[in-house]
Amino acid sequence: MHSAIRATLLFLGPLYALVPQAQAYELYRDEGTHLNADLTVVYGLLSSKHNYIGRSGSFRWQEGFAKYGFSGETDRIGAGSVYGSLALISSATWGDGDPGGYSIGKERRTSFEDAYIGWRSGSLLPALGQDGIDVSFGRQPIKIGRGFLINDDAANPGRGMGLEYDRGGAYYLGARHSFANTAVLRLGGKEGLHGSAMWIKSKNPALSKTEMALATLEYTAAEGTVGMTHIRGLNVDKQFTDAKTIERKDIKMYGLWGEGNAGIPNAKFGFDVALQDKKSGNEVAWSAQAGYTFADFPWKPEISYRYSYYPKNWDGFFTGGYLDDGWTLGEVAGNYVRGSFASNLAVHAISLRARPYENLTVGALFYNYRTVANRAVLNADANAVEVYLDWAVTRHISVSPLFGLYKPRKDQGNGGSQSSSSTNVYTQLVLSANF
Repeated sequence: MHSAIRATLLFLGPLYALVPQAQAYELYRDEGTHLNADLTVVYGLLSSKHNYIGRSGSFRWQEGFAKYGFSGETDRIGAGSVYGSLALISSATWGDGDPGGYSIGKERRTSFEDAYIGWRSGSLLPALGQDGIDVSFGRQPIKIGRGFLINDDAANPGRGMGLEYDRGGAYYLGARHSFANTAVLRLGGKEGLHGSAMWIKSKNPALSKTEMALATLEYTAAEGTVGMTHIRGLNVDKQFTDAKTIERKDIKMYGLWGEGNAGIPNAKFGFDVALQDKKSGNEVAWSAQAGYTFADFPWKPEISYRYSYYPKNWDGFFTGGYLDDGWTLGEVAGNYVRGSFASNLAVHAISLRARPYENLTVGALFYNYRTVANRAVLNADANAVEVYLDWAVTRHISVSPLFGLYKPRKDQGNGGSQSSSSTNVYTQLVLSANF
């Protein structure tokens, strides 16, 4: 698979963060034990005036998924508490498929998503704090720090990349997040000094079925959290690698990050710095963000700015996310444009949000993309603007429309990615429900 395609996939699955997390239907509860039935259903209608696979005409397609299963916890099995989840996902894409060519509109799949069990120590070891030991195994999502290096296993290509890469459609919605195999040990709870050690294996062909070991050390106080991460690549499936991802087998990564308000009410700060030590040489990527909420103003407006820098040979690894809370670089650029991804790119991003009502958020985002090197090979320079609503219609149902404009400097005829250098008009309407 072409390295540009693989790198673009690192930003898949952005909208899932918008979906209200399941309130769950309580099947059983008594003192110390509960069992829930969980259901999330999401459906999206999407369109793009231009595409990124050299075809003429616009694209219109639909995506959907349902995640359903059970979760629970009990403290009646010895000391501490046992918890776990078992869930499946059914997903599909209809219509033309997406404009990046990752799905073709014929994807359908039902598969296990979550299947894990864990144990928390509760108050058993006071010296380590509440739940000072947390051990879990199985299929589960894993996020490290702010998600700059690992934010779940969320690449969800379809048949457009070949049958061997198909994860069942819903490319944009990105329903599937869980790593196939994990063993996780967390120590120290969630306050003060705490850390973790993990073994993680992906079975996602789009991410080279990477296997890794990692450790984290964090400190959390009222002002925020700072943390360090060390990742060691253990193995990859060579069938699904390219010149960049083949180096994951022995890669070493070191990350330093932080987030919080630094003691300033209504402020939000965040930063990430990461080093990749691999055979072809060392690479350093970084990002910094600052924001403020005007809590005393009508609608409580928020403004934030983020700058992200990825050098030419950076491996985006398992990064991902959405809007202010993640690493997707815009709906069009971060999902469909081959070249606007976590490599050889510098991005300025401004976000404006307000809440006219408790159940309604309105927002706008502005992006400026600049290619760091080798513009003659692939020029990702562009500007984009997006406006959106997040409307919680009821406790269980939400509606999220978005309208975006994306203007690249170059088209495919002279070193760019888009079929035309004119402005792309992108729209989507996503409906979600949790029960």
